[in-house]
Amino acid sequence: QVQLVESGGGSVQAGGSLRLSCSAPGYVYKSYCLGWFRQGPGTEREGIATINKGGTTYYADFVKGRFSISKDDAKNTVYLEMNTLKPEDTATYYCAALSCDTRGPTLPTIPSVIHWGQGTQVTVSS
Repeated sequence: QVQLVESGGGSVQAGGSLRLSCSAPGYVYKSYCLGWFRQGPGTEREGIATINKGGTTYYADFVKGRFSISKDDAKNTVYLEMNTLKPEDTATYYCAALSCDTRGPTLPTIPSVIHWGQGTQVTVSS
């Protein structure tokens, strides 16, 4: 079973920052685009950001300017830097290996997911 392993979640006050990490097996990291999703209490899982093999990124409007996705090819790891966190960012965050859109990175969608991580909890208090 393919394992994408997230880390870096935790509790933070509003306005604070966290960096999530997700390590992937080498063949997964090199074969797919990578993205982040989140699922808050009582809400559907939603796409946040995508990064393709070349490093081009795409963000959901609600995180633009606050979140940044990046990757380290030497470590087969994708990151989500989250700044100016708000209570409404409280959610379980999931990384995923995605099928790549040939037109370029787009908002990650659940049908595009090939492999999921196990999730990491982020709690933002006011």
